[in-house]
Amino acid sequence: MQIRNFSIIAHIDHGKSTLADRLLQSTFAVSDREAKAQLLDSMDLERERGITIKASAVTVMHMHTYPDGTQEQFMLNFIDTPGHVDFGYEVSRALKACEGALLIVDAAQGVEAQTVVNTYLAVEQDLELIPVLNKIDLPAARPTEIAEEVEQVLGLPAEDCIAVSAKTGQGIDELLTVICDKMPPPRPATTDKTRALIFDAVYDDYRGVVLYCRVFDGSLKVGDKIRMMQMERTFNITELGKYTPKPTKVNKVGVGETCYLIAAMKTLGEVRVGDTITIDHDPASEPLEGYEPPRQMVFCDFYPATSTDKKGSGFEDMREAVEKLSLNDSAFTYQAVHSEALGFGFRCGFLGLLHMDIVQERLEREFDLEIVQTAPTVSYKALIRGKNNEPEEIEVHNPADLPDMGTILEIREPFCKLEVMLPKASIGDIMKLCLERRGIFKSQMYVSEARDMITFEIPLAELIYDFYDKLKGMTSGYGTMDYEVTEFRKETLVKVDVLINGEPVEALSLITHKDKAEQRGRQLLVKLKKQIDRHQFEIPLQAVIGGKIIARETIKGFRKDVTAKCYGGDVSRKRKLLEKQKKGKDRMKSVGSVNIPQEAFMAVLDTSE
Repeated sequence: MQIRNFSIIAHIDHGKSTLADRLLQSTFAVSDREAKAQLLDSMDLERERGITIKASAVTVMHMHTYPDGTQEQFMLNFIDTPGHVDFGYEVSRALKACEGALLIVDAAQGVEAQTVVNTYLAVEQDLELIPVLNKIDLPAARPTEIAEEVEQVLGLPAEDCIAVSAKTGQGIDELLTVICDKMPPPRPATTDKTRALIFDAVYDDYRGVVLYCRVFDGSLKVGDKIRMMQMERTFNITELGKYTPKPTKVNKVGVGETCYLIAAMKTLGEVRVGDTITIDHDPASEPLEGYEPPRQMVFCDFYPATSTDKKGSGFEDMREAVEKLSLNDSAFTYQAVHSEALGFGFRCGFLGLLHMDIVQERLEREFDLEIVQTAPTVSYKALIRGKNNEPEEIEVHNPADLPDMGTILEIREPFCKLEVMLPKASIGDIMKLCLERRGIFKSQMYVSEARDMITFEIPLAELIYDFYDKLKGMTSGYGTMDYEVTEFRKETLVKVDVLINGEPVEALSLITHKDKAEQRGRQLLVKLKKQIDRHQFEIPLQAVIGGKIIARETIKGFRKDVTAKCYGGDVSRKRKLLEKQKKGKDRMKSVGSVNIPQEAFMAVLDTSE
């Protein structure tokens, strides 16, 4: 029996999950009665948003007929991957477990930003690429033009493109034939010792940790005592199986096969995605090449919403939830933090804003938590004067952690290579948007009659707020973008602190470019002024850099009309009463504390102008 391992990669919404459904139906893995849209998207969140968040691996059997009429059975192991830029890490992990990939391109939309990036990911892994033009049943489909676009932009021959419609099933049989003929078989085993790569893991409340692995050398069978080569832990395999797409138990898996594996792993610290599994009594000498750890680029704090916390142990519930989620999503990191305003919580790191949004929603849904989230920030690198005046580099994930500006020699911020595919009519608007955000123009490339691709270098901090929304608005929804962090670059950045009644409030501080500091500080104070209630005394709100005040707003105090009962008579009597009131207000201001409602912190996060 022949084996073929491949991934399905594409830009968002080009039909990966629908094509996976159709492959399952065409190979009779699911009956027409069981078939439903996005069969492999098991999470409610995936089905609601219509996006794939987790890659899912499936095994199907297909009887292939050769031109001479002979037949042979093929085992097809394929992985449906996410398309969104924030889940690129899921894609790169899936590709490590394969020998080939189907590159799906929408026959109406053409090559998009993410298509280009995923192609490069596959080429770097040296995979066989089969370009597939999907959605040829649409009235707007232009398969011939798009095939030329694929050749021009990606360098894959136009005649190799296979036209299919995942919705109607047209061209799927031809695609299966090409997969069997063109996809390379798994590489032969290079050692007789067992080596399997863990490419994903999920947590199940009843069965513990479930691993997804790909066997590269040797074999695994139920009852084997296995060892994790990085973690150096041993376990006994209690269950092996494949998703077909229903879980189907098997006794043994051999070279080139993918499977799920259960071995009574109770805690999440026992597993690392990218680790190599080997047999304990006869271990391999070298582990397989794993994965580079993902680089978190966006950070924010999650705190339990104490006002609605029923148990009073909101932090403990949150710790448990965050631990479980971090196994299922190894690209997200967390550490405990404490804030004066919001209590105990976690500082979490994400690959991007959608990733942050998804993690927050999963915590709220799957673990029934209520979360307060702080403003997203990017990570900076600061060069400070260390011991003996030697320069020392530190990483700063939170503006409040930045040391005193006097000790800082320079601050570096992450810069991205930004690629935008857009209609020719919108080029001027998008250029202006990028330049306003401190972007540096790099190149412009012709894609087709109607579209171009422009490349900019731009600070990540300028991208993470509302850049994508503005891009979609200015291009009427036709613009797509992809970004990749390339370096940390020295910039004139400053830390803006907020003083309320002379006291610094750490949760409100921010790092920004010197040219924009005054504008950002002023916007922030105007929002705060609306949110903080008036007190008996006047409250000054100040934005400061170092010791210099750059913006100020004042919340007026309540005043009682103490001169109301004085009518007529000498003016000095009124003045005396007003002076007495003023002294009382000053004394109150020095001892009184300002109540800052939680809404004030939330208002600052709202970046819409």
